[in-house]
Amino acid sequence: MDGKKVFIVIDMQNDFITGSLGNKECQAIVEDLKAEIKKKREEGYEILFTQDTHGSEYLETQEGRNLPVTHCIRGSEGWEIIPELAEFVNEDNVLCKGSFGDVNIGPFVERAAGGVPEEIVMTGVCTDICVISNSMILKAYFPETPIKVMGNLCAGVSPESHQRALGAMGPCQIKVV
Repeated sequence: MDGKKVFIVIDMQNDFITGSLGNKECQAIVEDLKAEIKKKREEGYEILFTQDTHGSEYLETQEGRNLPVTHCIRGSEGWEIIPELAEFVNEDNVLCKGSFGDVNIGPFVERAAGGVPEEIVMTGVCTDICVISNSMILKAYFPETPIKVMGNLCAGVSPESHQRALGAMGPCQIKVV
């Protein structure tokens, strides 16, 4: 391995926390996640964010037809990273992704880490959609890099689907911690 350790925060945006797709489980992780970001930054991890990003035609897309809830429209308040984490965000550490999983996450992480990352730690929402999708893409992109998902700093659409997603990651060599 030749790169830094990376800490990725998936889609901690207003619409997923308090907005159109928010829930109490997502709200419950905010303060602990903020503390973990501070800790990881002090430990030298590169802090990265993803930002679910849709256009005004969202409901006309395949995703929009299957999840007909307008959310994360570029430029809207719902699209923004939550205020509690905004201090950690800059133009270089955010990947705007057009769907729940994004093939560009591998090159994004590689650039930020300065090569193949030594370790990837993931958190965020929704465990059962965006976290699992991006963790699988990253495992395929970096097959020898240890990938960990902090289950206590993730939240899903429901507690049951959160647990199912965490359970599915283990056999794919993504360690749930």
